[in-house]
Amino acid sequence: MPAPKERSTIKVQAERTVLAAVRLPGDRYDRADPFGELAELTRQAGGVVVGQVEQRRERPEAGTYMGKGKLEELRAVCDELGATTIIFDHDLSPKQIAKIEQITERKVLDRSELILDIFASRATTHEAKLQVELAQLEYTYPRLRAMWDHLERIVGSGGIGGVGTRGPGEQQLEIDRRLVQRRKTALQRELAEIQERKRRAVQKRNLEHFTVGLVGYTNAGKSTLFNTFTSGGAYADDRLFATLMTRTRQWDLGGGNVVMLSDTVGFVRDLPHQLVASFRATLEEATHADLLLIVLDVSDPAAEMQLDTVTRTLDELFAEVEQREAHRRAHADDEGGDEQRWQPPERILVLNKADLLADNRELLIWKSKAPESIALCALPPEVDPRAIGHDELRAAVLRHLQGPSVELKVRVPLCDARTIHALENRGRVSERTYEADSVTLGIRIGARAFERVRAGARGLVILEGGADAVQAPPEAGWGE
Repeated sequence: MPAPKERSTIKVQAERTVLAAVRLPGDRYDRADPFGELAELTRQAGGVVVGQVEQRRERPEAGTYMGKGKLEELRAVCDELGATTIIFDHDLSPKQIAKIEQITERKVLDRSELILDIFASRATTHEAKLQVELAQLEYTYPRLRAMWDHLERIVGSGGIGGVGTRGPGEQQLEIDRRLVQRRKTALQRELAEIQERKRRAVQKRNLEHFTVGLVGYTNAGKSTLFNTFTSGGAYADDRLFATLMTRTRQWDLGGGNVVMLSDTVGFVRDLPHQLVASFRATLEEATHADLLLIVLDVSDPAAEMQLDTVTRTLDELFAEVEQREAHRRAHADDEGGDEQRWQPPERILVLNKADLLADNRELLIWKSKAPESIALCALPPEVDPRAIGHDELRAAVLRHLQGPSVELKVRVPLCDARTIHALENRGRVSERTYEADSVTLGIRIGARAFERVRAGARGLVILEGGADAVQAPPEAGWGE
């Protein structure tokens, strides 16, 4: 069995690697290219893919996940190809990894370890580094016992331990667990402070501006689209997880209409739950946007699976936010507060890289599934003359920004400068009348924009226009 130190050395730079998988009924993966995504993840981590081994089973083998006969075949393939590392396309338990390593005599990684390694190499900001370190510790903690199995316990006759019978393995295990738990607590505390500051900043920004979030599968073209429509600054490259942080810039829609556009970390199939938990605040920025643009690479054969992954992840996030907001509203009611009910953002499906399709038949299929979707090439027209869909996307976002336009006269206390500023930013003020402690504004504004401002206002009173004028139903968005 490999020395335990190899379990902490998960990097695969330049290592010859064989990919392995057990396909179970109901598994989600690209049938046309079963190892395509795992191979790309391996290349991103610096590994060299030299072979693949796949087995179909009704259920995994308890001790080794893959059948023992297939593991012998896997070992033979590694011998023949000179591979030193095996990467499985799913999560394995510590004992399963240990047994597979014993049979194959190769270092074994699972999908979560590989993704964690990539995230660790891509993290650049202080927050991202903290999040990745916490995710790595969350992954490592339950595996500490397997890492120290080589230091067997010293026990008395009959296998019954007593005082003074704990060996060096158990002592080291206890030390490691205390160190890991202490570091986890420190990281969680620091991240909680950073993320609370970020939540307050996001809430303030969302009150003053209409916010649009870019979400989608990794490498779908979100950062390219972000750079095309804003002043840019997001790192864009043809590789997985090029962006691990949220970046926000102004997007000028024309006619004095400006929204805030946010680029977010990409999703991936079977993202390790440790990473989902650690990057929760980063992903949650999308849940508090006014509108989400779900960017899909329709030129990818696995586009349907990727869209399913994104929508599943978003639905899980929305369910968690709804639960937390319900708890917060209940406490607000107990304290006499007035919490505005959180609503999930509307969605627009953006069919990116539509220019790469061989013909329009595939695009028509997607259009039939999502009639409100927009075909797009994210590159700017000066870079790619085939760029399409830019004007259509701007117009769609503008419709969501404005909503049904209404004429109102409202009175706002002068002490609520934030609401006054938000109304002036989101609408067109035709008249202002100042009094001792308030200002009366005649304003033309989108109904949705006004409702969002009113949700955070203190003492705003509608003098003309009436409540019915600002309660028009929202337009139906894709995915709702």
